[in-house]
Amino acid sequence: MADVLIRTAGITKDYGNKVKTRVLFGIDLEFCAGEFTVMLGASGSGKSTLLNILGALDRSTEGDVFVNNTNLNSLDDDGLALFRNQTMGFIFQSHFLLPQFTVLENVLIPHMIYADRVNPTIEKRALELLDMVGISHRRDNRANAISGGEQQRAAIARALINRPRIILADEPTGNLDTANTEKVFSLLQSINREFKTTFIMVTHNSELAQRSDRYLVMSDGRILEDKYLNVKCLE
Repeated sequence: MADVLIRTAGITKDYGNKVKTRVLFGIDLEFCAGEFTVMLGASGSGKSTLLNILGALDRSTEGDVFVNNTNLNSLDDDGLALFRNQTMGFIFQSHFLLPQFTVLENVLIPHMIYADRVNPTIEKRALELLDMVGISHRRDNRANAISGGEQQRAAIARALINRPRIILADEPTGNLDTANTEKVFSLLQSINREFKTTFIMVTHNSELAQRSDRYLVMSDGRILEDKYLNVKCLE
C-alpha cells in the first residue's frame, strides 16, 4: 500500500456549550501520499468541518489527526500554525486575496509570515508558479483588478509557494463558470501529477469527483461511501 500521509482516528466535532450539536461522528480515514481525493455531500453534511480539522484550522472535540506521523493534538496553537504553514496549502471558494497587494505579493504572503524577507530564490519560485498557472502577465496587477478565474489561479500559486505536501481545497470552483471550472480543476490535477502533492478537495460537483483518484460521500457527519477510482493509492 502507498504511504499513509494523513490518518484520522475517531474524529468527532461538537459545537455549542450548554446545548451541544454534534456535526462529525467518529471519522476514521486514511489518505495516501500523492492521492487526489474529492469529498462530496450536501451543505451541512460536515465535509468543510472535516476539511478544516484535517488542515489544522480547527480542532476536533474527540479523536486524533496524524499528519506525516505528527499528532496535531500534541501541538500548541503556535506549533500548529507553524506546522500548517510549512506542510499545507489552502484554496478556498472565496480566494481571500488581499486587494491592496499585487498578485505577486499575494503569492508570497505564506512565505512572508515566517520569513524576514523575500530573497531572490523565493521570488523566482513565485514567478515560476504564476507562469505555471498562466497569469505571469498579471504579476503587478492589484488582486481586485483581475478576473475571478485569474484570482483563483493566483490563490493556487499562493497555496504552492511553501512547497506543501498537502493541498486542501474547499469548493475551489464553486464561484466559477463552466469553462473556468474546467481550467482550474485540470490545473489542480496537473499539479497533483507533477509534484505528487496530496489533494483533498470539497465540492458539490459529482462530475469532478468521477475524475479523481478517490471520492468520499458524506451525510450528517458520517462517511456514507468511500470509493477508489484509481488503484494507485491501494498499491
